[in-house]
Amino acid sequence: MTLDQIVADYIRVYRGIARSEMQFYEKQRSASSAIQKAALCVRPDGKRHAHQCRTPKAVLHEVGIRLQSVERGLKSAADFSDLHGLVEREIGGIRGVGALTVYDIAQRLGAYFGKSPTLVYLHAGTRDGAAVFGIKGHSFLPVRLPRAFSRLTAAEIEDCLCIYKRQLLGARNTPILSTAGQSHTTLASRRLDSGKSRQSGVSSGCKGSARRRTIAC
Repeated sequence: MTLDQIVADYIRVYRGIARSEMQFYEKQRSASSAIQKAALCVRPDGKRHAHQCRTPKAVLHEVGIRLQSVERGLKSAADFSDLHGLVEREIGGIRGVGALTVYDIAQRLGAYFGKSPTLVYLHAGTRDGAAVFGIKGHSFLPVRLPRAFSRLTAAEIEDCLCIYKRQLLGARNTPILSTAGQSHTTLASRRLDSGKSRQSGVSSGCKGSARRRTIAC
């Protein structure tokens, strides 16, 4: 797959699912309800998100209590970065809560409070995907990636780098080509069959299929 093909595949298969999840949080009737569902990692179908399948319920309840206590701060956050920072300070020290859970919950709350990521945040699988392009750290601007990714929002890039990390990691030793002024990485021509590709992006660890991400992302 080329980068253009990866991005097109993400848009075709995952964009609608991801947007539906964010709309679920955006339409919550109150900030308290949005915080509770975000903390418990509830999907639109009422099941728990695959990323937090193995997180004990007691931990998620503690997350909810702490976030409910800073509702005013969440409402007044200037932007997503500010909101993410507040969430990280409040729940990042809870045993069993990692960087991915912090980001996931912040993104869900951002959907309700009207604050979307403008940076791509790195954690686990997303960090592996970004490393192919020599990108490290806590977060980065989307413009640091090849032009193929310009079709995606920052949140979608985070998603895409995680889902397709294996294909990207397989391209480490493949030269970066430039065509008509547009740089892109040419991936190995061999592609997983569609069944395996879907399987690698979706976990069944939480009572049936979940959104694209596996627990290991």
